[in-house]
Amino acid sequence: MNYGSHFSTLQTPQSEAIPGKSMVKNNAGGFAFAIDDWKRLERFLILGSEGGTYYVGEHELTVDNAQCVVRCAQADSKRTVDTIVSISEGGRAPKNDPAIFALALVAKFGDKKLAFEVLLKVCRIPTHLFNFVECITGQRGWGRSLRRAVANWYLTPEVNDLAYHAVKYQQRDGWANRDLLCLSHPKTDGARNVLFRWMVKGDTTQISDFDELRPVEGFLQLIKSTDAKSAAKLIREYNLPRECVPTNLLTEKVVWEALLEKMPMTAMLRNLPTMTRVGLLKPMSNAVSHVIAALGNIDTLRKARIHPLGILVALTTYSGGYSIRGESTWEPVTRIIDALNDAFYLSFGTVEPTGKRTLLALDVSGSMDGGLIAGLPGITPRVASAAMALVIAATEPQHQIVAFSVPPGATITYANYQTQGDHNMLVPISISPRQRLDDVVKTVRGIPMGGTDCALPMMWAIKNNIQIDTFIVITDNESWAGHIHPIQALNQYRQKTGIPAKLIVVGMTSNNVSIADPNDSGTLDVTGFDTAAPNIMGDFARE
Repeated sequence: MNYGSHFSTLQTPQSEAIPGKSMVKNNAGGFAFAIDDWKRLERFLILGSEGGTYYVGEHELTVDNAQCVVRCAQADSKRTVDTIVSISEGGRAPKNDPAIFALALVAKFGDKKLAFEVLLKVCRIPTHLFNFVECITGQRGWGRSLRRAVANWYLTPEVNDLAYHAVKYQQRDGWANRDLLCLSHPKTDGARNVLFRWMVKGDTTQISDFDELRPVEGFLQLIKSTDAKSAAKLIREYNLPRECVPTNLLTEKVVWEALLEKMPMTAMLRNLPTMTRVGLLKPMSNAVSHVIAALGNIDTLRKARIHPLGILVALTTYSGGYSIRGESTWEPVTRIIDALNDAFYLSFGTVEPTGKRTLLALDVSGSMDGGLIAGLPGITPRVASAAMALVIAATEPQHQIVAFSVPPGATITYANYQTQGDHNMLVPISISPRQRLDDVVKTVRGIPMGGTDCALPMMWAIKNNIQIDTFIVITDNESWAGHIHPIQALNQYRQKTGIPAKLIVVGMTSNNVSIADPNDSGTLDVTGFDTAAPNIMGDFARE
């Protein structure tokens, strides 16, 4: 009997823990390294838990992440709050909802004073505040500190900004401005007091007396309007948003033309299909030039906190030419599709090339097609991984992109793997940053799916004698199908080539594991679609 074949630190099946390593079972039944609570907090804030994952339902995943937030809040409230603010204010996450929920948990289980002090930084508009109140009232009652925090939220902004928000964001999650004002009782005078009276009682008697309340004055006129040209004039005169326009006027081209002139970037991305359908956005038009100029302005993108995934959603939706619900169709304008593609890369900011030989390995196994990143329509971890890879590929002159998964029913042993060929397990894919992103998404969606073996990229590089400085594996970390762990495969690569290769693992779901060994200084775990990730990865690759 060969006892060593049953117990080895150099080659261990992923269904077992590596001897001497502290590992936990992942959701697929394989073993991986547990990430600490601070890394998991970051994953949750950026990726969320909406829709769950392939292996874990939304409820269970949300509860697990919430318990992690609570542990962080109780261990170090300041670090927790600072992390929440950094990700929320910096536009590092595609949605703000996880940050709002996490802040509400800190206000209940941690230092509520710290949480309430940053309320305006995280909840920047009324809908954010409504969401926060819904979250926190599920944990605690309306005490003095919560009343004071909500009152301060309404007393702090400039009156004209608050008036604009009051007409644009009127209710969400069963809450309205009237409800929160009645519960918090903020004390004020002048224009702000007149605004509060309108928000609570509908009193319009003094609205026209204050220039700061022009958004409300214009809104009151617009809701009575039945003529598209008159509505367009009011929109321009009072700088009114789409939310103020009566529904029956939202099919009029002249109305959308007025709205587009000062339309916020987020609203522009969301309404590209509608503006195309009503005939405003068409080839060679001034409106198209306006949209392209806005999408190409990096300062505008940053100020609006436009996340790359928001652009990816807009791109895949708009280029498809039909709504997900199948209720409407439009003829996409090619120049706008190209501008969205360019804006996707621009939204990550400036990323410096490392000059390292880089292998970008995309996990295209079945589990990567389950769930959605931050609940965004059509953006599975599998689709998002391709987009993330292109951001890195666009800056790295020496790179190759491969996709890997294990075919259903296949049995892999690395003795025969290195002699029988691997075309059906790991394949180079011909996608390039020079391609349009929507075409790349279609390519990746067409690759056959199977089981997960994150050791495949390193073993493939060994077999083919490919010189790699940095392996970047984009995965959900639910690896289980291999006969050697990824970190063991990396060590074999280092020993056989003499290259001190590094491994960067880009986690695409908010679970609690990673294939990166936290005790190996040559491995790094980062959160996928964190806008800060490309520069962090570059710094790590360069040391």
